[in-house]
Amino acid sequence: MSATMLSRRLVHRASQLKVLSRSSSSSANAVTPIPASPSPVANQAPNYPTTWSTSQRPRAVAQSGPRFEQTILELQPSPLSAMEMINNEPIRVVHGRKAVCDGGGGPLGHPKIFINLDKPGARPCGYCGLRFEQAPHDH
Repeated sequence: MSATMLSRRLVHRASQLKVLSRSSSSSANAVTPIPASPSPVANQAPNYPTTWSTSQRPRAVAQSGPRFEQTILELQPSPLSAMEMINNEPIRVVHGRKAVCDGGGGPLGHPKIFINLDKPGARPCGYCGLRFEQAPHDH
């Protein structure tokens, strides 16, 4: 195939692409978006009423894209908020200066870590969020 024949084909393809892009952009401009109907206010999770992160969108807005065909929020799964479940866990009192956490459950846990408890107050595990505190002692 000669170079001139190849360049003619490329010019022809480029003109076809321009025509396609013009027609798709003009048809996209003709469509007007339909505003979503206001949905009833739903809790973010069954046990947590609002968002807990700045990057998290409210439940009614978060599930409004094309990925979610089921729009009835009561029929969609609503898992419990992990943050609230961890807050319901009691603080584990340790009689030493360091706590050891492996997530429990054997192979279903996480790597073993050691948590320094020298400062007063509860200290959370970085993996699972369980809280540990040093037992008060008399001097």
